[in-house]
Amino acid sequence: MRKRVVIALGGNAILQRGQKGTYEEQMENVRKTARQIVDIILDNEYEVVITHGNGPQVGALLLQQDAGEHVHGIPAQPMDVCGAMSQGQIGYMIQQAIMNELRRRGVERPVATIVTQTIVDKNDPAFQHPSKPVGPFYSEETAKKLAKEKGWVVIEDAGRGWRRVVPSPDPKGHVEAPIIQDLVEKEFIVISSGGGGIPVVEENGELKGVEAVI
Repeated sequence: MRKRVVIALGGNAILQRGQKGTYEEQMENVRKTARQIVDIILDNEYEVVITHGNGPQVGALLLQQDAGEHVHGIPAQPMDVCGAMSQGQIGYMIQQAIMNELRRRGVERPVATIVTQTIVDKNDPAFQHPSKPVGPFYSEETAKKLAKEKGWVVIEDAGRGWRRVVPSPDPKGHVEAPIIQDLVEKEFIVISSGGGGIPVVEENGELKGVEAVI
């Protein structure tokens, strides 16, 4: 029976300090990481689930949303959508890099990325006390203007400028957990729960994304 392990990739596995964050830079970092992951998979015959951070990528997406709205008039997408975008982006890179490394070694194993929603309690106290800084730095004047226009909560962040803060509620479970379990049992290499998952709440039997981070 294979042992099951979860591999959590931190920021340096995807974007290293001092890099600009180009696709080429990130992909090369992911390729190096994929070689090590495949070593683990093949040497130990593990069932592997991979998760990853997404802080730099979501930060860049929020900047792109901000620039698109102010420069081109393109409506900015909400934070839960940016989280989904980052899961797709990073999952795609990891999935492709692992598949290519397996094929280079003559191994065929299915690899799948699951866009993962994380259930949170809509009554979590974190929603009343946003504390997690996200997105770009603003001047005090701009930050307070945006807070008034968009209903944001903004704070001064360590003397570096003003930033938006969002809630960071406790996770209660993953919507896609049964799917992930099924794929792992079928020997898929699964990439899931990027950035902790996309925060969602349940209301009247339906799921709804919320502007928060896990």
